[in-house]
Amino acid sequence: MARRDGNPLSPSQRVAWLRLIRTENVGPQTFRQLINREGSAEAALAALPAINQRLGRPSRIPSVGEAEDELAGLEALGGRMVGSGEPDYPPLLRYIAGAPPLISVIGGEDLELQRTVGIVGARNASTAGQKMTRLLAQDLGDARYVVVSGLARGIDAAAHHASLRTGTVAVLAGGMDRIYPEENIPLAEQIVAQGGMLLTEMPLGWEPRARDFPRRNRLVSGLSLGVVVVEAAKRSGSLITARLALEQNREVFAVPGSPLDPRAEGGNALIQQGARLITSAADIIEVLATADPARANLFEPDWLPDVDILDDRPPSADERERLLGALSVTPVAVDDLIASLRLPVGTVQTLLLELDLDGRIEWSSGQLLALRV
Repeated sequence: MARRDGNPLSPSQRVAWLRLIRTENVGPQTFRQLINREGSAEAALAALPAINQRLGRPSRIPSVGEAEDELAGLEALGGRMVGSGEPDYPPLLRYIAGAPPLISVIGGEDLELQRTVGIVGARNASTAGQKMTRLLAQDLGDARYVVVSGLARGIDAAAHHASLRTGTVAVLAGGMDRIYPEENIPLAEQIVAQGGMLLTEMPLGWEPRARDFPRRNRLVSGLSLGVVVVEAAKRSGSLITARLALEQNREVFAVPGSPLDPRAEGGNALIQQGARLITSAADIIEVLATADPARANLFEPDWLPDVDILDDRPPSADERERLLGALSVTPVAVDDLIASLRLPVGTVQTLLLELDLDGRIEWSSGQLLALRV
């Protein structure tokens, strides 16, 4: 993997980061808020009991021993855990909203992860769709692009197989020891054996559930400069990946298909909505070659303020009610919320942190939030 600037975590910091992100109701956004507020993972872990006491709901924090066991278990599989500020963290992934603070990876040390294209599509792919996928993946690999996909049946598997020689990343929905579907375990082993990478944000032993696949899809798009949809029904995980790619300001490409084939409905609809129609890898390469991967709208700034803006004053009951009254099931931008409430930024952040830990709000694209129903 190409190296970038960054500071490696010390062993004790890695354990603290892992304990914090594995704490109940602490997702990537909450992790960032806690770090911004408290200054370090160690300080955030020390502050959590008091925050949870105010919320009236205890939240179990994994022990040092449990975190060390997970790290040792991953190492036994040949893997390593990488923090978002470390040199080995995939550079494009670092800048998405809700980027995972820690990822588990196996292999891929020499992959160039600044030149990546995601390929996704139907699990029940047609023979023609799989052939098209193989042609795209092979040609992209020959042009020194790394192919990213989700290790599913159909289009995903075809993309990985065709890019084994040139480099591919398989993003898992479950733990590193819970590869799904089981029939693709040999493919996963081939990926690592030939220099590719397996990647997940989920803990060891985690069996993937339906809700985990959209979460995985945001990593597929987040790892990629652009995402190609080969075949997809109108309601499919591939279209979720395409939507996430748009939210992350990545390119979206689609292969057109017959209007008579339900597997082409999603891709054709994307083209109608403005996705780039492609018929070869050259179409993708032409677009990506003229796009600057460091362009400003790719790497959106995070809304969270610096630590020195915050204060430790507990919000009042009136301030909490004002914030709850301003929220609904309709997402709202955090900056707009702060402006409308006319409350100190630190107070709003503390309230959002507490509501997040209490499971009462959900994030969309890292910049919008709504009441959880």
